[in-house]
Amino acid sequence: MVGFGWRKPANVAGTSAPAILLSLFVATGGLLFGYDTGSINGILAMETFREDFSTGYIASDGKPGMSPKEISLIVAMLSAGTIVGALMAAPMGDRWGRRLSLIASIGIFCVGAIFQVCAYNVALLIVGRTVAGVGVGIVSVLVPVYQSEMAPKWIRGTLVCAYQLSITAGLFAAAGVNILTHNIPSAAAYRIPIGLQLTWAVVLALGMLVLPETPRYLIKRGYKDAAALSLSRLRRLDITHPALIEELAEIQANHEYELALGPDTYKDIFFGDPHLGRRTLTGCGLQMLQQLTGVNFIMYYGTTFFSGAGVDDPYLISLIMQIINMVSTFPGLFVVESWGRRRLLIVGSIGMAICQLLIASFATATGDSNQPVQNQILIIFVAIYIFFFAASWGPVVWVVTAEIYPLKVRAKSMSVSTASNWLLNFGIAYGTPYLVNTSSKGKGETEYLGSRVFFVWGAFCILSIAFVWCMVYETSKISLEQIDEMYERVDHAWNSRDFEPSWSFQQMRDFGFSESGIPPTEPQLELQPSRTSTSQSDTGGSSTTNTTTTGSQDDKVLTQLGHVDFSY
Repeated sequence: MVGFGWRKPANVAGTSAPAILLSLFVATGGLLFGYDTGSINGILAMETFREDFSTGYIASDGKPGMSPKEISLIVAMLSAGTIVGALMAAPMGDRWGRRLSLIASIGIFCVGAIFQVCAYNVALLIVGRTVAGVGVGIVSVLVPVYQSEMAPKWIRGTLVCAYQLSITAGLFAAAGVNILTHNIPSAAAYRIPIGLQLTWAVVLALGMLVLPETPRYLIKRGYKDAAALSLSRLRRLDITHPALIEELAEIQANHEYELALGPDTYKDIFFGDPHLGRRTLTGCGLQMLQQLTGVNFIMYYGTTFFSGAGVDDPYLISLIMQIINMVSTFPGLFVVESWGRRRLLIVGSIGMAICQLLIASFATATGDSNQPVQNQILIIFVAIYIFFFAASWGPVVWVVTAEIYPLKVRAKSMSVSTASNWLLNFGIAYGTPYLVNTSSKGKGETEYLGSRVFFVWGAFCILSIAFVWCMVYETSKISLEQIDEMYERVDHAWNSRDFEPSWSFQQMRDFGFSESGIPPTEPQLELQPSRTSTSQSDTGGSSTTNTTTTGSQDDKVLTQLGHVDFSY
């Protein structure tokens, strides 16, 4: 694990095990979105579902089916709900806390799932998916926020990546359930997959009842004692331990510094300091480009697309794609710390672009003739494309957007950037049936893009390479508080890999450094690795105690801990 950067630094006080386990458990919130997406992918192709929910539309195979408009609404209204949920997440998370807001969001999701299980027509199904989407949207914002505020810096990226891993696990589980139920000659074929999504939602809600609130949120609300208790549980240190006191003081000092630069309003996330507008643009751009890589074209419509392309067993192919999607997330977990965020995103974009342009080029040359050789090429390169996405853009986008925002506006900025993800998700989910014609097979194919739609996704992958190079700062191996310093001192994203933190926010507060974040060079203000409780007299050089600022037992202990890294 050393090669992957998963080694706790020897000079870090306390233990990281509780924070890691809590972050991994909370990451399973991604199962809700992944399972819902995967289940609707297969349900839309079930004959029983098409018969029960058909409003008179007849597909080209002569059987009852769903019109492109109905398919678009059923799939896309989940994303419409998630946009609302993502925007709700910030005020909820800042007012009630990350933990309680997550519990409430899971409750909203359960209500929507119940509507879907009980649905007997398209309208009620759409209502259920919209309500469930609100819950998913809140979860998608607050889970990465909760993880980033809990996780130690040396493994923070990997833990946030676990959120994407749980999404892929949900997609895989749904594909497996769909295979087991799609031949059932009754409504159970689609009601069982829908109902099973309630299982983990209940488990997750019960688990959240006993988890602590994040210490950074409690500091933001002014609850310093509660923050100390929370941090004590995470680090397994006594509440009076010098390392815990020091870490808590750094979080508080950082927050006070942020507030000194401006308020924590929605306007501030675009125009505030330090460089909040650039950070918000980075987050929104990454989230939108993640969708424009075309991944949810496969996740939402993979079964019906492969069926329309003449693939013999589209359910089996979709299951294989979900296995690849889940397994391929692990390479990203392994190298996100050692490679860094920037390199992994760029490599992923290059791989995806090559695969998609090859698919589209071959489809153009053969005219979407549905020949066996063409289908094999389609499946192979879609599988390779999914590998590159799952190992890079799938998890790393959530890591970057969870890290780059300061505490005072973290929930608001995450809310806006995640809403941009869901906005593009909605557009792709709604527009794909009209672009590709997933509802029929062969009929009027020349009117649609078919496999040539990969030209669109490939072009955006090329654009994403330039975006990452110019906009994404390298945030691995530094604390959330040190990321603020990096944005102040490093002008260009491509220089961020060489950044080395030089000061702490406690020192800024105590010494009154300028807003530029660059400490003065006078000898009397040079930064020292530890604080001292004594000062030399001008005459005799003897040591006298400074009773105005120090003298506590904790300060005396801290003078012996200069080699300890307190920053998480």
